[in-house]
Amino acid sequence: MLEWLDTHISDYAGNYAWMVDIFLIVFATLLVDFMLKALLRMAHVKLAKTKTVWDDVLVHAVQAPLSVFVWVIGGTFILAILNVERIATFREIGLVIVICWTLVRFIKQVEERILRNGEKLGKKIDRTTADAIAQLLRLSVLITGTLVGLQTIGVNISAILAFGGIGGIAIGFAAKDLLSNFFGGMMIYLDRPFAVGDWIRSSDRNIEGTVEKIGWRLTIIRTFDKRPLYVPNSVFATIAVENPSRMSHRRIYETIGIRYDDVGKLEAIVTDVKNMLCNHPDIEQNQTMIVNFNAFAPSSLDFFVYTFTRTTDWIEFHKIKQDVLLRINTIISGHNAEIAFPTSTVHLPDVTLAAADK
Repeated sequence: MLEWLDTHISDYAGNYAWMVDIFLIVFATLLVDFMLKALLRMAHVKLAKTKTVWDDVLVHAVQAPLSVFVWVIGGTFILAILNVERIATFREIGLVIVICWTLVRFIKQVEERILRNGEKLGKKIDRTTADAIAQLLRLSVLITGTLVGLQTIGVNISAILAFGGIGGIAIGFAAKDLLSNFFGGMMIYLDRPFAVGDWIRSSDRNIEGTVEKIGWRLTIIRTFDKRPLYVPNSVFATIAVENPSRMSHRRIYETIGIRYDDVGKLEAIVTDVKNMLCNHPDIEQNQTMIVNFNAFAPSSLDFFVYTFTRTTDWIEFHKIKQDVLLRINTIISGHNAEIAFPTSTVHLPDVTLAAADK
C-alpha cells in the first residue's frame, strides 16, 4: 500500500511540478516589475529636480516599455517550461519592440519639453518644424524596427527590398491619393505657407479656421464655430491659401457721409480727421494714410478714411477702430455738422400749391 502511494505521489509531483514553476516565475516577474517601477519613480522624482532635461525624460520614456520587457522575459521562461521552440526569437522580438517603443516615447517627450520650455522662456519655436522633425524621427525608428524584427524572425530583407523596386510601381498606382497627400504634407513643411496656430482661409474652397495639426496625410483646421475640419494635404497644392495671421498691420477703410447742407464744413472736417489720425497712438504712421472727399452720393457728401493700425490682434483692432469712428463723430459734431442718412425731398410746383390754397 505504501509503495503504491509513493508511486502515485511521485507521478503526481512529476506531472504537475511545471505548474509550481510557472507560479514561481509569475510571482518573481510581478516582484521584479513592482521593484523596478518603484525605483524608476524614485529616480524620476530626483532627476526632475536637476537642471538637465534629458535624464528625467529618458526615465519617463523607459518606464512602460521596461515593464513590458520584464514580462517578456518572464514569458520566455514560461515558454521554456512548456517546451516551446524558438524562445530566443521571441525574446529578441520583444527587445526590438521595447527599444522602438522607448525611442518613440523619448522623441515625443523631448518634442513636448522643447515646446513647453520655449513658451516659458518666451522663445519663438516653430511648432510645425518641431512636429515635422519628430514625425520623421518616429517614422525612421518604426521602419528600422520593422526591418530588424523581420530579419530576426528569418525573413530575407534583401528580397523585400528587391520586391520594393518591382512592386513599388503597383503600390504607387494603388495608393496614389495617399502618396499625393504625403508629398503635399512635405511641401507644406518645406514651403511653410502656414504653421500650427495660424489662421488661414481659402476663397477657392470653404476653408477657414485655425490650424491645429499638420500631419503627413491631412491637416486639421478648427473652424471658428469650433468644428474640426480635416483637409487632405493634396488639396493645398491646387488652391490659393490666405494667411491673415502673418499680416503686418490691419486696415481701417470706412466711407462716411455728411449732409449736403454741411458742404461748407466738409474741408475742415476732413482736415481735422486726418490730424486726429496722425496723432492717434495706435495708428501706424509709416503706412498709407488717406482722408479725402470722395463722392457726391444721392443723400450725402462722402469722404473715406484709409489707414492701418499697429496691432494685428483681431479684438484689439476692433477696439481701435471703434475709438477712431467715435472720434470722427465727435469731430463732425464739433463743426455743427451731421452724419447723413438716406432722405427723400418732395418738390411741389407753385401751381399745385396755388390750387391747394383755393
